Amino acid sequence: MKPDSKLLLYTFSGVIFTISFIGMLIYGYKTFYIETNDVASEDYGYHFALIAEESDNDYWRLIEKGAMEAAEENDIYIEYVAPAKADNEKMLKLLDRMISAKVDGIITQGVEGERFVNLVHKGIERGIPIITVDTDVQSSERKAYVGTDNFYAGQLAGKALLENTEGEQYVGIVTGRFDAINQQERIAGFKQAVQGNDRIHIVEMKESNITVVGASQATYSMLKQYPKITALFGTSALDGIGIIDGLEEIVPNNDMYIIAFDVLPETLNLIKQNKIDATVAQYPEEMGYQSVNVMIELQRNDLLETEQYTGTNIIKKEDLLQDRIGDTK
Repeated sequence: MKPDSKLLLYTFSGVIFTISFIGMLIYGYKTFYIETNDVASEDYGYHFALIAEESDNDYWRLIEKGAMEAAEENDIYIEYVAPAKADNEKMLKLLDRMISAKVDGIITQGVEGERFVNLVHKGIERGIPIITVDTDVQSSERKAYVGTDNFYAGQLAGKALLENTEGEQYVGIVTGRFDAINQQERIAGFKQAVQGNDRIHIVEMKESNITVVGASQATYSMLKQYPKITALFGTSALDGIGIIDGLEEIVPNNDMYIIAFDVLPETLNLIKQNKIDATVAQYPEEMGYQSVNVMIELQRNDLLETEQYTGTNIIKKEDLLQDRIGDTK
């Protein structure tokens, strides 16, 4: 091969390598979110990892806020990591990465399946306490669970439907993710509360992928397929907001009974506007705050009470007018 041809080949190969390398870096950045701070973790008493379901989800940012508050009070370094979009496989990779990083403790959403159980075992074997927040996996060796009693939360929604409606009710359920344990438990609690009542009929369930757009599309699709639906229950934080978007597109002047989940500001505003009838309140800031304090305690000894349930209750318009809502921390 001529020298000029070799030079051209090497130059071309170098360009391809550079483009591929940059692409790999961009993909990695978009796939995982790892929050960094200017101060090194060695400057703190402990280094904990908080693994969230999704990086920029409003609900998880509230958990992070509570965790950061407790961390600041106790000289703790918190590393907030999460997939860019909800993805169990990517969450498990992050859990494995944090175990390999030998952090002092890991606070993570529970993930259904044997791999999560095995990773928790791996972490515990290496002396790293792991606790679940928001979603529990009781079959694992996690040291504690901090969060809502999700089955009970679903029961509250079912009881609210029974108490505040009359006559035959045809219910559509919009749920964040079918494979999320907390969503499954909320649906199970809801079903348990209404079972045996002949006037309540659950006609369909659809997935929102924990996004407003997904909840809107799920609502629109359900009502197209089942126009007789008279009540809707959204089981994750953004579902209520998306349900209203979907309803306004297909039946703008609806008279449905709507139950949402969580106390995001937009959800509360929709209750004030009489567009959502009630929401199941849980307190993510309290979860984050309490989980850090539990992890600090686990640095010294195990807990006798491994289920640390945070507050949950039904919030309606009259509660907002009387200011009966707030963080129970």
